[in-house]
Amino acid sequence: MNLFFEPNILNQIFGINKMNSIKSIKKLNKNLYLASPRGFCAGVERAIKIVEKTIKIYGKPIYVNHEIVHNKHVVKRLSEDGAIFVDNLNEVPKGSNVIFSAHGVSKKVSSDAKDNNLIVFDATCPLVTKVHLEALKLYKNGYHILLIGHDGHPEIEGTRGQVPENCITLIQTVKEAKKVRAPRKPLAWLSQTTLSVDDTAEIVNVLSKRYPNISGPKKGDICYATSNRQTAVKEIASKVDLMLIVGSENSSNSKRLVEVAQKAGCKKAFLISDVNFIKWNEIDLIQNIGLSSGASAPESLIEEIRNRLFDLYEITEIQNSSIQENIYFKLPKELE
Repeated sequence: MNLFFEPNILNQIFGINKMNSIKSIKKLNKNLYLASPRGFCAGVERAIKIVEKTIKIYGKPIYVNHEIVHNKHVVKRLSEDGAIFVDNLNEVPKGSNVIFSAHGVSKKVSSDAKDNNLIVFDATCPLVTKVHLEALKLYKNGYHILLIGHDGHPEIEGTRGQVPENCITLIQTVKEAKKVRAPRKPLAWLSQTTLSVDDTAEIVNVLSKRYPNISGPKKGDICYATSNRQTAVKEIASKVDLMLIVGSENSSNSKRLVEVAQKAGCKKAFLISDVNFIKWNEIDLIQNIGLSSGASAPESLIEEIRNRLFDLYEITEIQNSSIQENIYFKLPKELE
């Protein structure tokens, strides 16, 4: 039997032509707007280095109180290197080495570590420590503190734990700011370092109108990295059809970037853990893609996404680099 067909007969059978064949292998054109700065901040880099150096100097295992930073990829890698992450110091054998996470801890946790003869390496971000010191100073000066942040977040638990419980009130929303009944004492506000800049300003505005004499930190408590990453996302949000924010579900600053993108004009913004969470059928339908990452997300996750995009599409990459970061935090002396 002769199985050879002329090309025109093949085209008729399979309903294809030369132009369609070329079209089927041609890559779609896409614009990739890459936000900068993005990814690790100085506090996160310092915390990770503290775990790595402690393991190298003192050997395995090293215990870490809570996740060192809120990123599952970082936690997984450090676990494989010899870090054991615990939710309670009771899980740590007495006399062991333990690291406090970048989010900081309460005075009680510090006291428990001392009582259990634990050798502590403090990876608390210096900008979180700054908030702790502010809280202590305000308390000693007779102030009642209105703390803006998210209930249950480790950073908030650490800050609240610096002063007696009846001296601090948590406020999470504008609605709560409008309803809070503060005691007749001098008032001051502080905030979590990883909040939305705009949302926090709105809450502070409400508190200032209700309590004209309320005090606050001169430059606010939201850290430079959180602010910079939000500004970078704002700059590209209105130019893209979809924004991808790389970060873990429990990362406050990453989740805020999604909200910032949406409020700045991007109709679709998603938090994704890594390249495996991208819905490529949606990417096929859009022209302009925005990409950024939270302060605890490794740059390697961004690179994996960029590489996949360049493999699948004809990419024109646009980077915004109007904000430069050169902040560095020293390691504890015993690890330098």
